[in-house]
Amino acid sequence: MTPLGTTEAIEGTEGDGAVVAAVALLRSAERRKRRIDLSLAVATPLSLLALWQVAADLHWVDPRIFTPPLQIARSAGQLISSGTLPSDLVATLARLAVGFAIGAAGGTAVGLLLGVVRPLRAALSPLFTALYAIPQIALLPLLLVIFGIGETAKVLTVVAVTFFVLEINALSAVRHFDPRLVEAGRAYGATRAKMFLHVLLPGSLPAIFTGLRVAIALGLVVITATEFVASNNGLGFLVWNSWQLFEPDQMYVGMATIALLGVALTGVIVAMERVAVPWAHRRHR
Repeated sequence: MTPLGTTEAIEGTEGDGAVVAAVALLRSAERRKRRIDLSLAVATPLSLLALWQVAADLHWVDPRIFTPPLQIARSAGQLISSGTLPSDLVATLARLAVGFAIGAAGGTAVGLLLGVVRPLRAALSPLFTALYAIPQIALLPLLLVIFGIGETAKVLTVVAVTFFVLEINALSAVRHFDPRLVEAGRAYGATRAKMFLHVLLPGSLPAIFTGLRVAIALGLVVITATEFVASNNGLGFLVWNSWQLFEPDQMYVGMATIALLGVALTGVIVAMERVAVPWAHRRHR
């Protein structure tokens, strides 16, 4: 006869083994889903490019307008070897980075402040709402009049669009904050400063990072548009100049570079979010 304690130990070991097996099975299923997602993410654009190439080769579409992907790739190689594409990429990225950093910092700070201070919110929220309704690219002529044709006007257009997106998201995060978390902080005797640093700010980070992802895409659109009309370099200038000279292969290179840059910058923000807000990603798995 097996002693009672030994039986319980065996059952406990078997239970632990079952839990470990179940966890391993769930992780395996999650890895399989991620591989499928990655395969679909890669296969879809490659399939579309292949279809585009076939359609151009068979003249289902006009190859003079819809330049085949292989010819676009050759043109990209020429622009890279000549230094044109790297130079334009650096110019656009520098303007975007400066404007995005200033606008994101300012918009986040102002949004959080408006969310916490009610009189300030009552005074400024209607004004910010009205200003946000104005397309930021429409500010470019005014900025050019004030600052002239230089880098300042281009950067400020990015600052404007980034500021308003982050201000709205940060304000919304504070206004819709879970009151139970605030009550818990007060129950533990948290001061105003500690409440902000350890409760309000971490709880607002998911909404702020959402705003960052939206703002980086809008900022890229705005800086590209400003380079169409107020610059002699940058990816926007490359696209616009290629269109004027009817060089569609180079125009497509510029458009593809802008798209890839948007994907890369969004990926950087998502990676930063995973580090800064790990609990949000674990919750949504």
